[in-house]
Amino acid sequence: MKVRRGRSGALLALGIAFAASELGCAHKPKPGDGPAASASAPRKSHILPPTPPPVPRQGMVFIPSGALVVGTPPDLYPRLADEEVAGEQVIVPAFYIDVYAYPDEEGAIPLTNVARDDAANLCAERGKRLCRELEWERACKGPENRTYEYGDRYRADVCATGSPPILRPSGIRVGCRSDWGVWDLHGGAWEWTESPFRRGTTGLVTVRGGNAPAGELVGRCANAIARSADTKAPSIGFRCCMGSGKTPDVELAIRHPRKLEARERLDPGLVPELVRVLPENARTALTRRGAIAPDRMWTWWPAGNDELTILSLCAGMGRRALCGVLIARVVLGKPSALVWAEGGTWQPMLHAENDPRDIWLLGGDDPGAFRRRISYVWGHVNVGARERRIVNLKEERGTPRRTSGN
Repeated sequence: MKVRRGRSGALLALGIAFAASELGCAHKPKPGDGPAASASAPRKSHILPPTPPPVPRQGMVFIPSGALVVGTPPDLYPRLADEEVAGEQVIVPAFYIDVYAYPDEEGAIPLTNVARDDAANLCAERGKRLCRELEWERACKGPENRTYEYGDRYRADVCATGSPPILRPSGIRVGCRSDWGVWDLHGGAWEWTESPFRRGTTGLVTVRGGNAPAGELVGRCANAIARSADTKAPSIGFRCCMGSGKTPDVELAIRHPRKLEARERLDPGLVPELVRVLPENARTALTRRGAIAPDRMWTWWPAGNDELTILSLCAGMGRRALCGVLIARVVLGKPSALVWAEGGTWQPMLHAENDPRDIWLLGGDDPGAFRRRISYVWGHVNVGARERRIVNLKEERGTPRRTSGN
């Protein structure tokens, strides 16, 4: 099955038959157990209590067949649009997963410095296999599809995230476990999976979990990185799974024109919707100066698969004018405001940097020209303070708001 995102054209190849796994147990999904994949799927999914497996597996947790919201929906942060699925919902067949990283013993230091195939062989010696990446994600997100294994709000102390990986005995972080009862998915070593990493690349393998200074980003259940299968590193270990393994591979086509593009004309259908979602403080400040007048539009691609729309607006004339830009994300024709950046009394201009994640707002007021950096960080958009400098007026200055209609 291929699911097309109307917003960016990114494709998620999810070609599997949504069947229950063959675990030699009586648990079978019933009609209605889990919804089909849908671009508009809700983020939370209620799962009925599963039938307990007849043969418990020592040191393993049973995860029932159910719905997984893959990746991160566009309205949640942080998010890596060029590495994650935009919240598509799929059914993951039932499986078992080790409670702890290999050797799956409480109090033991996880084994690292093993290549992917060596890790797979060690699992096979125990009658198991490496986990598929979406099995790993479901084990982390739990039945409620949480952002982090412990909840939806980032807390660095729970799994000791926000630093380079440090190997600790398994099970010492009491709160660092998912609602399914799977421990230490973050904060320590990264973990090999069986799945290829297909986000615009080939020949790499998906690695999950781990730790890094950007704890809020890396500590999410949706986060993944790519490594060559022959990599041996003290920061990469693994854990084992059992089950059919019939979960989908994530295959994400990356669309990234890598530029800021001025549109030839205003979009008459979209402009009123953009004005409607203006932040209240921006709307109040503009209407105090006069009628809000849209001026021009841009399309900004700060990261792969994340297309943003920018609309410049002004109100009032002369020294009483107020101008700025609204930056919004449009999903299925509906915009949501990300940030308003005030540009003074001049009609604002935008200038692209070499790094597509940064652009400059060029504006001005009575003291003269200024610029403001607009930065894209993990799906957020931040606006910097006004920076004044001597500028080349022909190249960088915005156009002053005129006192007449000429």
